[in-house]
Amino acid sequence: MAAHNELGKKGEDLAVEFLLKKGYKIVARNFKYQKAEVDIIARKVNVLAIIEVKTRSTPDFGSPQEFLKAKQIQRMVKAVDHFVTHHNMDVQVRFDIMGIIKNKAGTKIEHLEDAFLHFGI
Repeated sequence: MAAHNELGKKGEDLAVEFLLKKGYKIVARNFKYQKAEVDIIARKVNVLAIIEVKTRSTPDFGSPQEFLKAKQIQRMVKAVDHFVTHHNMDVQVRFDIMGIIKNKAGTKIEHLEDAFLHFGI
């Protein structure tokens, strides 16, 4: 496995651990639909949090959440619509981003709730 893939996997594992500590239940990981992949689908009470995890080893090129593209957001929205409909869920859906910086100096996790509102979606 390439180093960036290993870092991404570690980041997703850290995100799951973080969410569990905050009282979320993990519903799905790496859910794929058509060309989209949703990193984490988590539920807390009646909110279904769709979480895109962006992990980097350095903040030098911007924060991890800045690497999310509009096309990726559109695909995720379509995938989540399918997931919710297929599972006949009656929930509020929220799109979050977890930016993780992990390196020798330590780990920093930033959980941005309702993050897609910043993208105008």
